Amino acid sequence: MTLTESGPSSTDVLTSNGHRLDPGPRRLGRLEPVPQTERHDRAALRHRLARDGYLFLPGFLERETILEFRRYYFTALAGTGVLEQGTDPREGRAAGGGRDLEAMRRVLFREIVPGPEYEALCRHPRIVAFYRWLLGGDDLHLHRRKLIRHIGPGETGIGTATQAHYDLVYLREGTDKVLSSWIPLGDCPLERGPLIYLEGSHHRVRAEEAAGTLRHPAASITADLPGLAEEYGTRWLVADFEAGDMMVHGAHIIHASLDNVDPRGLYRLSTDIRYQSSADVIDPRWQNHWHANDGI
Repeated sequence: MTLTESGPSSTDVLTSNGHRLDPGPRRLGRLEPVPQTERHDRAALRHRLARDGYLFLPGFLERETILEFRRYYFTALAGTGVLEQGTDPREGRAAGGGRDLEAMRRVLFREIVPGPEYEALCRHPRIVAFYRWLLGGDDLHLHRRKLIRHIGPGETGIGTATQAHYDLVYLREGTDKVLSSWIPLGDCPLERGPLIYLEGSHHRVRAEEAAGTLRHPAASITADLPGLAEEYGTRWLVADFEAGDMMVHGAHIIHASLDNVDPRGLYRLSTDIRYQSSADVIDPRWQNHWHANDGI
């Protein structure tokens, strides 16, 4: 799928949990990358983050670093039936069936999530240096609860793609100044189900949070993304991501993900991690490794 000036071309169909997004220019648009002229301007980035709710940083990390981690991840899961036999783990080609879900969870939560390879990625020197610079201090905290997910092509239905939400509902025992990085671990074009953002939604969410008038107190607002865009009178913003790109977003902007309908049969692999100043209140529930039954 490719983007035109008004959004995806007329032949493209974008869905999330089975709901078809309105492809018209009033309801669908592009994420705006941070231009190179602003990459080293902290005031400009802070202004952009406050205005837009996100920073889209193409090529932030070295492509090879990301692809080698993708290889490590799927190599670790190779014995669980996740990958098509005889294919390159770095490619991440999904098997047709017969996955051992118990074995997959065991490898994910006992080996990958607490492992040194994943920790090194999340604490990559470029990421750490960026957040220290952006937040304005060396006193930096990475939340230990870090999520990494693979979504296969054709996996549909409510709860497969990420439903619309904003991060603060999961982090209420800490500061609202926490920042999230969503990092695609491999190329992630539209058909592979990347994260998408509801344009300008953080302004309304922040105002309703302050006023205590939110009508959607639950963690996930809805799976009906086209209906939410109509309610807010705004657009879903999308992009074709490449390995090495990084998104940064605040705690109030609403986001979700598309369904993976990749015709090549490749997994969407991604991680989301959260940094904040150590001087701000830290949510204690996020200081353990992610596991299947953590209840958050």
